[in-house]
Amino acid sequence: MRIGLFGGSFNPPHLGHLHLAESVHDALHLDEVRLIPSKISPHRSMAEYAPEEDRLAMCRLAAEGHPWLRAEDYELRQERVSYTFNTVRHFADLYPEAELFWLIGGDMLKSFTTWHRWEEILQYTALAAMAREEGEYAELQEAAAFLQQYGKIYLVDVESFPVSSTKIREMVGKCQNYPCYLPEKIVQYIEEKNLYRK
Repeated sequence: MRIGLFGGSFNPPHLGHLHLAESVHDALHLDEVRLIPSKISPHRSMAEYAPEEDRLAMCRLAAEGHPWLRAEDYELRQERVSYTFNTVRHFADLYPEAELFWLIGGDMLKSFTTWHRWEEILQYTALAAMAREEGEYAELQEAAAFLQQYGKIYLVDVESFPVSSTKIREMVGKCQNYPCYLPEKIVQYIEEKNLYRK
């Protein structure tokens, strides 16, 4: 069993997230990928987070139609900062026979040695890092070469999908045209719940 773990705020989950998940799923022949919305991010301000039940609901909507994809509420159930170390250890204990892959963007790979208990993370999971920008792959090879002393690192070169959750929230707040960046059901959910409006 090869399981991809894709953590993040997913605020909201968008087509770029799905593109990355599918690219890694296909490239590394994963059996499934889990979307894991964070409760308290160690890297980002919580000020603009939608309520956690809404972010989880949107992740579930994003997974619809993809039998290999599902949303996980593990981090949302913990009353603590969502450190990757705790999450990968949980899934390693839950699936002791599985091979785990933690999906991260190239920017996160380059700063990985600043993460909480980063060396121990690599005892539980491989990293599947995604090069998303022109010319980024060479930089990632350098970061991966260092980290491979500590664990397995896979680089996946994926086609750029220029969108971010921050940009989408701004567009929603300004009543700009944003639906092209999201699955239709998530657009409907945002409108029904009136999320990201000032």
